[in-house]
Amino acid sequence: MLEIAVRAADGKRAEDIVALDVREVSLLADYFVIMQGNSKRQMDAILDEIEEKEELADVKVVRVEGKNSGKWVLVDLGDIVINIFSPEERAYYNLEKLWSNAETVDVADWIDA
Repeated sequence: MLEIAVRAADGKRAEDIVALDVREVSLLADYFVIMQGNSKRQMDAILDEIEEKEELADVKVVRVEGKNSGKWVLVDLGDIVINIFSPEERAYYNLEKLWSNAETVDVADWIDA
C-alpha cells in the first residue's frame, strides 16, 4: 500500500514526498505520507491516481477529506494516511515537525529522480 501510494503520487509529479513510520508514536495509523502539489488541479490528479492505483491493488479507500479545498486533502487508507498539501498549507501545518519523533521511511527507490 505504501509503495503504491508513493509511486502513484510521484507519477503525477507530487513534490517533496515524505513517508513517516508512526507505529511507535501514534495509534491513528502505521504510516503518514506527506506531499505537495502546486495547484488544485495537480492535487486532484495526485488524489485520483492514488485512489485508482490503490483500488487496482484491492486496497479500500476509507475516506477522503478536503477534496474541494485545494489546500489540504487527506486520504485515509486505514493503516496509511496520505496528506496532499498546497505549498502554503504544508508550511503552515508543518506535519514533519509535529511528527519529528517518527522514523522517516526511505522512499528514494520508489521515486523517479
